[in-house]
This record gives sequence, C-alpha cells and structure tokens, in this order.
Amino acid sequence: MKTLFKFLLLFVFVLTSCNKANKDATEIVKTEVEDTYVKDNYNKQEVTIEMRDGIKLHTTIYSPKDESQTYPILMMRTPYSSQPYGDNEFKTKIGPNVHLMKEGNIVVYQDVRGRWMSEGVYDNMRAYIPNKTEDSQIDEASDTYDTIDWLVNNVENNNGNVGTWGISYPGFYATYSTIDAHPALKAASPQACIGDFFFDDFHHNGAFLLSYFRAVSLFGTTKDKPTDSAWYKFPEMKTQDQYQFFLDAGPLSNLNKYFQYDTPDDTSVSKSDRIDDVFWKEIVEHPNYDTIWKSKGLIQNLKDIKPSVATMIVGGLFDAEDLYGPFETYKTIEKYNPDNYNTMVFGPWDHGRWARSDVKNYVGNYFFGDSISLKFQRDVETKFFNHFLKGKGDKNSGLPEAYVFDSGKKEWSSFDSWPPKQAEKQAMYLNANQELSDSKKGNTSETFISDLKRPVPYSEDIKTVFTPRKYMTDDQRFAARRPDVLIFETDILEEDITLAGDILAQLNVSTTGTDADWIVKIVDVHPADAEEQKEGMQDHLSMSNYHLMVRSEVMRGRFRNSFENPEPFVPNQPTDVNIKLQDVHHTFKKGHKLQVQVQSTWFPLIDLNPQTFVPNIYKAKESDFKTQTHSVFNDSKIEFTVLK
Repeated sequence: MKTLFKFLLLFVFVLTSCNKANKDATEIVKTEVEDTYVKDNYNKQEVTIEMRDGIKLHTTIYSPKDESQTYPILMMRTPYSSQPYGDNEFKTKIGPNVHLMKEGNIVVYQDVRGRWMSEGVYDNMRAYIPNKTEDSQIDEASDTYDTIDWLVNNVENNNGNVGTWGISYPGFYATYSTIDAHPALKAASPQACIGDFFFDDFHHNGAFLLSYFRAVSLFGTTKDKPTDSAWYKFPEMKTQDQYQFFLDAGPLSNLNKYFQYDTPDDTSVSKSDRIDDVFWKEIVEHPNYDTIWKSKGLIQNLKDIKPSVATMIVGGLFDAEDLYGPFETYKTIEKYNPDNYNTMVFGPWDHGRWARSDVKNYVGNYFFGDSISLKFQRDVETKFFNHFLKGKGDKNSGLPEAYVFDSGKKEWSSFDSWPPKQAEKQAMYLNANQELSDSKKGNTSETFISDLKRPVPYSEDIKTVFTPRKYMTDDQRFAARRPDVLIFETDILEEDITLAGDILAQLNVSTTGTDADWIVKIVDVHPADAEEQKEGMQDHLSMSNYHLMVRSEVMRGRFRNSFENPEPFVPNQPTDVNIKLQDVHHTFKKGHKLQVQVQSTWFPLIDLNPQTFVPNIYKAKESDFKTQTHSVFNDSKIEFTVLK
C-alpha cells in the first residue's frame, strides 16, 4: 500500500518536540504531498515540437487544472528522459521543488535532441554556433529558443514568462538557454552545471576521472530512432573492489573492450584499438585541450547574456562532479555582464542534494545541519522564480548576491560580491618537519617514492560506485599515514581562520621521471576532544582527530604550462607547477589545525600517469609505467583567500 506522505508521521512527531530549528523543519516536511498530487491537480499532454531544421523533440507539459489564472512556464531540458511516457502516466513530483508545484506553474520536460523519444543526433556537449545564418545551423540555444517560442504560443493559460532550471547535464542546458535567449525567458537557474569538459566531470585539469568509467556508455552509445527504453548498457565490473579492478586492468587502452558494441566490417583495425562508443573515442583521440574540447566549452560563450534574463547559479561545496562549472558560470556572467541580475548559492551539498527532501544534511560521514536543502527550496529557489516569473521582476528580489554556507561554522553567510571584497590573499609555505607556516624556513625538500603498483587510494572504502561522491568529506587519516603522501600543517590554531574564495597551490617540484600528476588536498584536522556525531558516521571512524577534506584538486603535470601543448619534465630539475583549487567557504576553528597533503596518485579517482612522458596517455603501453621519486621544495606555498 502506498504511503500518503514521504516521511512517517512518527518522525514528524519527534521533530515537533525539538528546538525551534527542528520545528521549522517540521513545517517544511509538511509540504510533502500525496503520491497522486500531480495527477489530481495537473493535466498532462505529450507533444512533439519541430525545430527549425525539421527535427522533432518530445516534450511533456503539465498544466494546472485550475484555469482561473495564468501561470509561468518552468522548463527543464534533459538527456535523462522525461519519463514516464503516456498521457495517463504522471510523475509524483514536478518542477524544481514541491512549493513551486503546489503554488501552480506550467511545468515542461523535454528530451533533448537525440535522446529517448526525441529525434536527431545526440552530442553531450554540443558546440555553440554564433551568428547563425541558416536553419541547418542548430545548437542547444536554437533548440531552446524554438521550444520556448512554441510553448508561449501554443500552451493555454501561460502568462508569457518562462524560467529554466536543471541539475548537472540539465543544468548545462539551463545555462545554454541564456545564450541568444528568447524574449520570454525571464529567469534561469543552472545548478551543478557543466561548463567545460576538460575541467568538469570526466576531466580535472586534463586528468581523466577513471572513477567515471562506467558512466561513459550512458553518453556515448548512439541510437537511430526515438525510444522509451534504455538503448545503452553499463560495463560489468564483476567485483566489489574498484581499486583492484582498475589496478588489474592496467593501461587505459585495455578498457577499449568495454566500449566495443558492434561487429566491425573493417577488420584492419585491431580488436584492442577498436572503439564503438563515440564519447570514449572522443576522449581517447583528444587527450589535450584542442579545438574539439574548446568548441564544446560553454563558459567562453557567456559574455553577452541579455539583461532581461535573471540568473541564479546553484552548486554544492562538496560536489565531486561539477564544481568548476557553477563557479566559473557565475564568475563569467558576472565579469562580462555586470548590469545583469546574477547571483550564486553554494551550500554544504554533494551533487544535486539541494533538490532532495532529506531533513538531515550529510555529505558522506559529515553532518552539516538540519533542513538545509528544504529551506533553500522554500526561502531561496521559490523566491527567485516567483519574483521573476510572477512578481515585479526587478533587481530587488530580496536575495543576496552570494549566499554561501560556511562549512566550518555550519552556518550561512551573505555577501555583496564573490569573492567577498574584504577577503585578502595569504600565503603559507610547505616547510620541513611537516610544518605549514606564513614564512619560508630554510632550503629543504620533502621526497617520496610514487609506486604505480601501490597508488594512493582516494577512499579507504572497498566498493564500486557509478560516480564517486562521498570522498569529498572523507576522513583523510588513512592517506596522511602513507609514506607517499606529504603532510604540512599548522600548529593548533589560536584563533579562527575563514577561507572565502579560491586557493592556488604554487608548487616547486622535481621528479626522476618525465611526467607526473600532482594532487593537493586542504584538510581541517579536528581536535582530539571534538564532540562526537550521534549518527551518520561509519562505525570505524570518530570525530576525534577527524581529518575533514575541505578541498582537493589534481594537475596533470604535462599541462603545467599549457593545456593545449603538453611538455615533459626534465628529470631532477626543479619545476613550477600551479594548481587552482575551486572556491571554498570554510572556517578552521580555534583548536583545529589546517593541513595540506601533497601526493602524486589518487586511485582510481583519476587514471594513473605513467610518470614517463608519452604523446597520449590513453594509448600508453604497460612498459611506459614507471615508479619514480618526486620532491617538493620548501619554497612551495599555498595561496589562500582569507576573510578579514
């Protein structure tokens, strides 16, 4: 028997007996609705909308049954399907959140070109075409424009205002909607939005996220006609130990066999080199930041957003998939469109958690508070869309320019700009004896052996995952105790230090090889007497001395000077390697320590660098992979953005 509410009444009763914050949580929980709410209150129709080049896109429209007023249109374009299909099959929840659903909006879902029930050829990061002169020149901007134009002219009871939203890939399409925007588009909220595939999702600074291996076929398996059933399949790893699976697999070229779908007519291509998956082939054939990746990047096309389109960029501070995209989307729109309404919201979330209805807000083991996502939906997201689609639509929305959660203090902060104007750059040096301090001391170096047969794991968990998320707040003690991870940390802090902005690691390094990856992690070391969490943590862990990873990033060393033109290292020669870490807002509290970890493998989050320079790591041979010795010199420093 279906339950009437998403949360048990007993749970609500318990919440009502708690403090004011929990009472507020209870009120939010009560907004949960019956499973039949959408069917009871909305009409549904499925249509195909013809694009300017004749391709038809499957579109599902939910319109309020109450026709006594007009409503805005809220639209999400998605490659993940607008299911369920069929006029009598209804979603149990529609729109960005339950408040916007209950208030009444026309909610539209569309299968993007080449996906599910839509016609055409799919491109997971379709390049933007500026200054189009022919109907055959299409991109996601033109498809969005044509869709909106059809909707405002054909859907009854719409008020002429349209908003777009989406998380992850749908967030990418929400960003795309702002380029060459239709006049009816008044508000867009790209959330966890991909911005450039050489720095987002499947790549980080050119390093391949091997942990995303299983997701490749989701985007690279082609189809030739509309379908309501999945036409792709995921690789079967046949193990629960992902680390061992990839270690045993060896070079990346050995993974080609998982992306061979058809029997080839051309037998001249060796079986090991053949690739049928278009996305995997694209990754393998384009290891550098060439014209293919540049053309697919969206960030560089956000320089002329119409001021009539208000934007609210949303992201998670602990989003393992898309941190680059949301931050760079906000910053680029802000830089080139200073007169636009453009705001950002970053909370203590992993990928898309702000759209969920959980009361307890955890990322991995770490608890950040109650009702954080629910309050965002009610007090921020709903307010944004209502103001621009139903209200005055001016810049006085009542929302801050930057609404960012302090993940150390566990509280929200509001700023007039991001980074905050009162923030200053402050450098800390990687000194001998594991010391991290504000001045360079001596002329020393720290050395470690990077053994590719025993790479540093990114997590101590034995598991397989589709895409990793939990590790972003994982306890880093397991890594700190390895000889191939260098540690630098402050003394116990005598006062709070609040970081608010980006972090730049400026390393001076050397290697006995000709290539290497460099990973930097920023860690909040909790005191021995830290108050324990009552729930939500793995049994073998404790808050006592918990090493919370606040931020981390990899730089593929060959790209240290140019992502377009990789260069080998000269063995044993000191070399500068700069690594930009994405923004944080975190207070290292008095009594804690700020720690920096430096390592050269992070497996299997990222693929193994052979540590021998080869033209294309995706085609490296087993003999190319060599154990090397790396050094980090003590004039290396980390430049923090510190809130004063």
